[in-house]
Amino acid sequence: MAEPINVVVSGAAGQIAYSLLYQLAAGTVFGQEQPINLRLLDIPPMMGILKGVVMELEDLALPLLNDILPTADPEAAFKDAAAVFLLGAMPRKEGMERKDLLAANVKIFKVQGEALDKFAKKDVKIVVVGNPANTNALICSHYAPSIPKENFTAMTRLDQNRAQALLASHLGVEVSNVTNVVIWGNHSSTQYPSTAYAKVKTNNSSKPVSEVIDDENWLNTEFVERIQKRGAAVIAARTMSSAMSAAKAAGDHMRDWWIGTKPGEFVSMGVTSDGSYGIPKDIIFSLPVTIKNKKYEIVQGLFISSFAQSKLDITAKELEEERAEANAVLKQ
Repeated sequence: MAEPINVVVSGAAGQIAYSLLYQLAAGTVFGQEQPINLRLLDIPPMMGILKGVVMELEDLALPLLNDILPTADPEAAFKDAAAVFLLGAMPRKEGMERKDLLAANVKIFKVQGEALDKFAKKDVKIVVVGNPANTNALICSHYAPSIPKENFTAMTRLDQNRAQALLASHLGVEVSNVTNVVIWGNHSSTQYPSTAYAKVKTNNSSKPVSEVIDDENWLNTEFVERIQKRGAAVIAARTMSSAMSAAKAAGDHMRDWWIGTKPGEFVSMGVTSDGSYGIPKDIIFSLPVTIKNKKYEIVQGLFISSFAQSKLDITAKELEEERAEANAVLKQ
């Protein structure tokens, strides 16, 4: 058995965490040979609920769960952290403008960024789930200058999972038979889910999805719109935002980062743009990546059609606007 690693979950008393924590404790994220110490961070009013969550974790009686610390203190939570799931964020309320949402989240992610900078391992892997995830990750990174920018990521894996599931349903195949769907851009309704490089395995052979689904109009309209609006559709049906599926996606994101992607396959992660595909530098933009030895690389050389470029421009513009508004708050 390896030495236990410290795994932090913020917003630990919330619904996403409730579904995520079992995955972490059971070894589905970091592997069956990796014990973990859970560091559960939330605000003081949630400590009573968090106590109940800890009781349930204890009652799981899982061998990989070495230690549990519930806390409202960022220093205690982030000390020697190896992996971090930032689930907690200020949700957008009815009538709230984006600048107000960003201002509220700057306060949250400033505190967490500073604590990460001081107390976490310098190779810590951070995935931001709390929305607006891309720009929250950018803010957090700003306040943790000693941690490499590439260690801060935003989750768009939920969008990727949604896209794979919709394609698999449309094709009548298992979800695992659909690969290399790409989510470009922001985790918002401007994101661009692309099937241009997606493959489907059928009858022991692999074919481009665009060949098997010979309906360019469906792929470029209904498919795109359903993925863009899926979160809103879940809220309308459930009266609450996605929790179980978001937790699964967060686990998927970190598992691939920790263990690596399969040969020939790539996944979507919100990462700091290096200018690839003409995307403005230094925004957190969802891109296709491959991962090996806990390091991701942006997939290069993918063809971008004029239609796709128009979609990338829209989502990049939104992220630049978010960055500008966040920077205005940071300077106050």
